Amino acid sequence: MEKVQFTEERETMLGTLYGRALDARRSDPVLGDTAADEAVRRIDYDFARLGVNQDTAMSVVSRARAMDELACAWLAEHPDAVVLHLGCGMDTRVFRLDPPPTVHWFDVDYPDVIALRERLYPQRPGYSTIGSSVTDFTWLERIPAEHPALIVAEGLTMYLTPADGAELMRRLVGRFPSGLLVCDFFSTLGIRAQLLNPVVRRANAKLHWGIDDPHELERYGLHLVSCLDATDWAAGDVVARLPVASRLALRASALIPALRRMGRIGEWRF
Repeated sequence: MEKVQFTEERETMLGTLYGRALDARRSDPVLGDTAADEAVRRIDYDFARLGVNQDTAMSVVSRARAMDELACAWLAEHPDAVVLHLGCGMDTRVFRLDPPPTVHWFDVDYPDVIALRERLYPQRPGYSTIGSSVTDFTWLERIPAEHPALIVAEGLTMYLTPADGAELMRRLVGRFPSGLLVCDFFSTLGIRAQLLNPVVRRANAKLHWGIDDPHELERYGLHLVSCLDATDWAAGDVVARLPVASRLALRASALIPALRRMGRIGEWRF
């Protein structure tokens, strides 16, 4: 068993890992991330303390699936791409998407998170890890700059300060000839309501950067392609798995723009 002692934002990634594991244990999984379930079974940690259950797991896996679909579509057109999975945590996206060996995939996160990944997950052709804070921008010098880049950031932007987020966007756009950014983000209301998120609250994490209009990122050289509201992540098969009360709450929040847009997924080309 691997004993972990993560705190704050590092600990929140254990909540999303557990959500994917709970989904994998269902007879009718949405994501079917069996590698996540295997990892949870090998980590010595009280996952129940983060407040993730089968219902909240649906939000985790529906978000992941939506982002996987956007990433897959772009990689199908760019088989020679570089992929940066920023703030990867314990996400098994590289194994779920299974890109061809012509794609060079980099998972980037804090050194202790990467060390745990390397103990639990196998290596594969074209796959590398980098142990660094994403805002210690020297790590970017290790990434080949001549290929188009797919940049995926799930559960990251809200933990950055606005200044760090802006600088990260500028450096990413300036590093590569072209590419696609796929990330989720919270509105300023979502940031203010962070204590309603049990994983954030129980990990004593802090959210900072709220983005109300995805066009805001265009000032850094990005061009908005599409944006999904939180209620759009959950396709019909996900909604059908929710208890009646949760389904009603989801439908009600879809009618209120401020609630519907508290969490969103965007894709931007550059």
